[in-house]
Amino acid sequence: RLQARVALAATLAPELNWPPMDNAWLAEHPEAWLAPVAGGLRALDELARLDLAKVLARRLDWAQRQWLDQWLPERWTLADGSTAAIDYTASPPVLAAPVQAFYGLTETPALAGGRLPLRLHLLSPAGRPVQITEDLAAFWQGAWPQVRKELRGRYPKHHWPEDPATAPAVKLKRQLDG
Repeated sequence: RLQARVALAATLAPELNWPPMDNAWLAEHPEAWLAPVAGGLRALDELARLDLAKVLARRLDWAQRQWLDQWLPERWTLADGSTAAIDYTASPPVLAAPVQAFYGLTETPALAGGRLPLRLHLLSPAGRPVQITEDLAAFWQGAWPQVRKELRGRYPKHHWPEDPATAPAVKLKRQLDG
């Protein structure tokens, strides 16, 4: 996940001179990233227990880490107060969460100061995608009435408002990722 975030950051903020972290570079240059942390290890199983994300994060300077945390966070805080992981291996990055967690939002959440809208996987209470969109407002105004009708039939105990853009977000008892 860190590799994907850094690769995206390198395209959005090349002036920060991001270090290479792709698999090919890592395989060719273990002395640059692995040797500094593997020096005191005595057995192969110790190497396997290394936290690779932490090892790779050591290659970033303070400014790069701050930029990543601010503009490309690992997790997104949803309208219901829960958080969900962002999948940076997809293009554009994907945020998957229950559709009820997006009630009250009129705009698609975006990264990098609003420059990069997320692709939303809006999930049913069972965790299955009911819609994939990069334009939440258009979904609420367009396809939502039909999706709502289907969800009301399948999940009658849940709240399915006519206008989800103005409805308060609903936190499900069973959260999928956060």
